Amino acid sequence: MDKLIYTAMSGAKATMAQQAAVANNLANTSTTGFRSELHRFRAVEVQSPAAHTRAFVVDANMATDYRTGPLQRTGGAYDVAVVGSGMFAVQAANGSEAYTRNGNFTVDSEGVMRTQSGLTVVGDSGPIAIPPDNDVEIAYDGTITAVPRTGARNAATTAGRLKLVNPAEADLRRGEDGLFRTANGAPAQQDEAVKIASGYVEGSNVNIVEQMVNMISLGRHFEMQTKLLSTAQEDDKVATQIIAR
Repeated sequence: MDKLIYTAMSGAKATMAQQAAVANNLANTSTTGFRSELHRFRAVEVQSPAAHTRAFVVDANMATDYRTGPLQRTGGAYDVAVVGSGMFAVQAANGSEAYTRNGNFTVDSEGVMRTQSGLTVVGDSGPIAIPPDNDVEIAYDGTITAVPRTGARNAATTAGRLKLVNPAEADLRRGEDGLFRTANGAPAQQDEAVKIASGYVEGSNVNIVEQMVNMISLGRHFEMQTKLLSTAQEDDKVATQIIAR
């Protein structure tokens, strides 16, 4: 009896966690560069001599769907999208280097290139500063050219170059802030093969229909597991009555 309770209880708990992940995916269908979260579960035997016949459903790992999202034309001077594999490097709130696919950048009052949330965009030589009264042109390799709004265009200067990286997907970990980091925390190396498109941003790779189907399916799974708990309770009552006789 208690074997059924253990399995159904842990299964319901895991299903709720997966529902939360699907809900988060649906909430980020319009988030630039967002990557869907995936949960993978497995059954694990309880490591206890007193309950070695019991098994729990556990969250084996939280995976990420790295499929690329659609490119959306914006025409923004600071909007860039990675074409294919790769990521932009930014400085996280704690000062560490982190990575994102969100290339919806801006420039603050001091000319420093930042994300929309205020994080500093990392170049191959540190933060990128844009001179005042200059327009920018961003090349496919991430090189940023500052062009004076007045005077000759041959006075253009290189303001920096975006740090573009492409670490192995297995070595990436998603943080609570939605940014990715390497498993060992070390900065990834610049990858010359990563290319970008200027004037574009990458949309979320969340498939709304797929996520809605998953949510319905998970709801049915949760209902089934709660019914199993109710069945175990009823069986326990009947067994108690039989023993009492």
